[in-house]
Amino acid sequence: MTGKILNYYAGGNTARGFYNLFTSNLSGLDRLFILKGGPGTGKSTLMKAVGEKWNNEGYDIEYIHCASDNGSIDGVIIRELGIGIVDGTSPHVIEPKAPGAIEEYVNLGEAWDSKKLLNKKAEILKITDSISADYQKAYATFHDALLIHDEWEEIYIMNMNYEKANEITDELMHQFFSKKVNKAANVYHRFLGAATPKGAVDFVPNLTEGLEKRFFIKGRPGSGKSTLLKKLAANAEASGYDVEIYHCGFDPNSLDMVIVRELGFAIFDSTAPHEYFPEREGDSIIDMYEKTIKKGTDEKFFDNLKEISGRYSKKMKDAIGYLADAKSKHDDLEKIYIAAMNFSKIDKIHKKIDQEIEKLTAAQQQK
Repeated sequence: MTGKILNYYAGGNTARGFYNLFTSNLSGLDRLFILKGGPGTGKSTLMKAVGEKWNNEGYDIEYIHCASDNGSIDGVIIRELGIGIVDGTSPHVIEPKAPGAIEEYVNLGEAWDSKKLLNKKAEILKITDSISADYQKAYATFHDALLIHDEWEEIYIMNMNYEKANEITDELMHQFFSKKVNKAANVYHRFLGAATPKGAVDFVPNLTEGLEKRFFIKGRPGSGKSTLLKKLAANAEASGYDVEIYHCGFDPNSLDMVIVRELGFAIFDSTAPHEYFPEREGDSIIDMYEKTIKKGTDEKFFDNLKEISGRYSKKMKDAIGYLADAKSKHDDLEKIYIAAMNFSKIDKIHKKIDQEIEKLTAAQQQK
């Protein structure tokens, strides 16, 4: 019987640059393999193979997806075994806490032919610089979009009933956390989705699968969705419950979802680009526009909102285009490295990691 699979992002291409949330997801692991090596050296393939093997053995697997490459992953975690493997190359550099004791660096660069790469040095540097420039353009354009989004929010903020928003939050906190548990909470910071070269992607259905209750927050920018989620997340932690806090893939200072699996619920911002609707028993809607925004606001500011929405959409489309350009060039870079790789050596490295995981598993089972 296979285990469950959890998919999420721990790094994102955001309006505040590349944003790293790896730390909390790697905390508490007994063993962490940090892969080093250039593009096309087989890091993602190795991690996927390890995840598939141990998932087939019945263990739950967490796949940390790559926001810059829709087909790649940045990490795999077997939390029950306390083991993880991550891509430790830029931009998601992992800082070890106890090198050798917990973290172990694995150099996939041992498998490449340096002479072949040296002959391609000028081309590698040119492509790398061009990729970096594309990302900077993407981040700058996302930031421009964020400033436009602030204009969008301001209209609703000026027409919001904060007292009513606080009442909704208080009611939910009482509903969820009427009982406290006497333990320290584990808190995981993640992204439920990301801006990728193929556009916005999210894992809401996977992340909320099997939960008894799902609360779909509807509303407009600035209608208090993120503030509500922040208060619920803080209350969950203070009450001793393990909590998964999902940041906004566009603006990581905002939140998109909170999951408390011990209580069997998820509550999330169910508006574009991750818009969903109730489809099963236990699903319900919390409409922040209807409950907190002055009636007729959409109609009163229709023309202004339409103009702002158009500018925002244009900036987001442009930014995604820069990510797609970077991905295309990254593919060219990968081809250079793949041609210089001896993948039989990668297979040996993979086998060595597998053997160590098996030893760690056997030792754990004997305890």
